[in-house]
Amino acid sequence: MSSLFAFLHHIAAFTLISALVVECVLLREAVTVSAARKILTTDAIFGVSAGIILVIGLIRVFYFEKGAGYYFSNGPFLVKLTLFALIGCLSIYPTKQFLSWRPATKTGQAPAIGSGTLRKLRTTIYLEMTAAVFLILCAALMARGVGSF
Repeated sequence: MSSLFAFLHHIAAFTLISALVVECVLLREAVTVSAARKILTTDAIFGVSAGIILVIGLIRVFYFEKGAGYYFSNGPFLVKLTLFALIGCLSIYPTKQFLSWRPATKTGQAPAIGSGTLRKLRTTIYLEMTAAVFLILCAALMARGVGSF
């Protein structure tokens, strides 16, 4: 059972990273109706993946693997958890922006996005991706037992 939960946790994590990359690529050019719809779908996948990661991750911490005592006394795990929360907080701005595009996309129009807003969306997603890289580093360190108090 532990292996199944580890597998699901990793699949959700890879899906989340993939969603960030897709959003980044789709925001490189002017946002068309088609691109906006794809971004809305991708952001929903990102959100579902994050929820799955959180739920399965907590199940793994409390019911499988090394136990909550180990994880909550492990520096890289605490940093990993903090980075996950940071990514979640950063994702609020893009999600709100993307959701504001729904009325336009439902009528077949491209959303009106100012250059400043587009720049801020790109920057936020780059920050999320950067935090994710460090999160993965922390996961590798944690898995090797580095940083236990």
